[in-house]
Amino acid sequence: MSQPDPSSPRNFLGVFSYSKRALILVWETSRTLAIVLGALTLVAGLLPAGIAYVGQLIVDAVVSAMEAPSPKDLGTVYTWVGVEAGLVVALAAAQRGLAAAQSLLRAMLGQRVNEMILDKAQTLSLTQFEDSEFYDKLTRARREASQRPLALVIKTFGLIQNAISIASFSVLLFQFSAWALLLLIIGALPVFVSEAKFSGEAFRLFRWRSPDTRMQMYLETVLAREDSIKEVQLFGLGPTLLGRYKAIFKKLFAEDRRLTLRREGWGFVLGLLGSMAFYFAYGWVVFETAAGTLTLGQMTMYLLVFKQGQSAVSAMLTAISGMYEDNLYLSNLYEYLEQPVAMEPGVRTQGDLPGDGIRFENVSFRYPGTERDALSHIDLHLKPGQSLAIVGENGSGKTTLIKLMTRLYRPSAGRILLDGNDLMEWSVEALRTRIGVIFQDFVRYQLQVGENIGAGDVSSFNDEARWKASAEQGEAAKFIGDLSRGYHTQLGRWFKDGQELSGGQWQKIALSRAFMREGADLLVLDEPTAAMDAQAEADIFERFRDYARDKMAILISHRFSTVRHAHQIVVMNQGQIIERGDHAKLLALDGRYAHLFNLQAKGYR
Repeated sequence: MSQPDPSSPRNFLGVFSYSKRALILVWETSRTLAIVLGALTLVAGLLPAGIAYVGQLIVDAVVSAMEAPSPKDLGTVYTWVGVEAGLVVALAAAQRGLAAAQSLLRAMLGQRVNEMILDKAQTLSLTQFEDSEFYDKLTRARREASQRPLALVIKTFGLIQNAISIASFSVLLFQFSAWALLLLIIGALPVFVSEAKFSGEAFRLFRWRSPDTRMQMYLETVLAREDSIKEVQLFGLGPTLLGRYKAIFKKLFAEDRRLTLRREGWGFVLGLLGSMAFYFAYGWVVFETAAGTLTLGQMTMYLLVFKQGQSAVSAMLTAISGMYEDNLYLSNLYEYLEQPVAMEPGVRTQGDLPGDGIRFENVSFRYPGTERDALSHIDLHLKPGQSLAIVGENGSGKTTLIKLMTRLYRPSAGRILLDGNDLMEWSVEALRTRIGVIFQDFVRYQLQVGENIGAGDVSSFNDEARWKASAEQGEAAKFIGDLSRGYHTQLGRWFKDGQELSGGQWQKIALSRAFMREGADLLVLDEPTAAMDAQAEADIFERFRDYARDKMAILISHRFSTVRHAHQIVVMNQGQIIERGDHAKLLALDGRYAHLFNLQAKGYR
């Protein structure tokens, strides 16, 4: 989606297209509050002119009573004073009501927009999340856009309120002179032009420095998170990273300072023109009163109307300028929300060839923006009851292959079949129900122990019986029983009473998560026991072999003691399969696998 160019006059009005979306968003969030906001805006817009007019009547009644005192004249004065007091109370109530409605809408709308951002995140592909430009869009949307819709709507209603006030003031001012009305408008224009210009500059500044902002947020996270602080302190990285954090701030602050000084400086100079217009009108009204053309009450009313009218015009133009700025920032939100999403046309829940298993047919994959294939011409076939081990150096494409199999990525060439049908023909929900995967970089959720396990099958997320059965299979039950609250122990240090686990214990939690997938017939373990001791590893794989006896099992590991029992072993190098066969065949081949096996075996002799 193309972005509006703030420097283009043509786009100044075009960018307001987001105002309609913001109003619809507020209406959908709370119709009641939207109606209250509209009604109170109308009331608050009309009352100031009424108060000014009643003020004229009071002064004229007082002058009349002074010239020829009578109980009737004094009664009239008191009546109009009472009316004005009532109008002032009503205006105060309307303004308080507006503030309350805005406060409630701010909370509700902020939550709704954040939900929209997070809902959109669930529809995007892994490739998009791995794109730095996309992360810039997400950062911009999350930082500003959640606040802008309500700000835009408040300014829109403020604009309406001030327009109503100006219309009512215009009726009174026109009785004095049409030129006074024109002077009122001209006096507020210079500040408006200045604000519009600098709003556009502020938006451009915000957009191009998104990468710096994101780096600053990342450094803040590294310097203040329990999973990174130990290494930061051990390596003495704190001063270096903090220095970089400060340097980014200084760079951003210098830009903000230049913009702020220019904006406020020009605002002051151009604001003087508005003040000059007011005092010119002030002198004009005083002159006409001294000449006897106006009564004292009329002079009081016109001075008040001109002052309030000038404030209303200035507020209205400032609101337009602010709406322009809010629209620019809202474009960030809708740029993110309208991010293209790959169509998921698949509807299959079963294949044409049940039991055929998973097939890779001449599959290649290249990451966006790179010139070399991460995977090249991969052919594989795995049936239920068979196990496959994948070995190879880091970066050889092992995990990428698994991400293709789970449809987190799409092949650049070739196809992947499940039970005789292309993965793209399958319903995503049905496909992922059949697959249980634990990646090497599994998530350590800052949740309870049982919920960490239950994450493996969202349909049984709160099923305590399933937690316990899966923990038994994942060798986690024993240490969970020693925790303060068992399966209800809070994990991590982010929340009160949270406990941290060792790397091996976390891996057992992750393995238990995999065992939650009772309906899965394709199980994938990516380096599942790297942090475990040899005995725990042996126990885990004994249970895993029993559990996966009639399923398809894929194991990625650097430990040859675990992969040697697989029915088929493939050796990967630079995105290609360079060897395949069972353990005995590969040793007899005396190639890469045999070299790595003997090298590892030598370390145990």
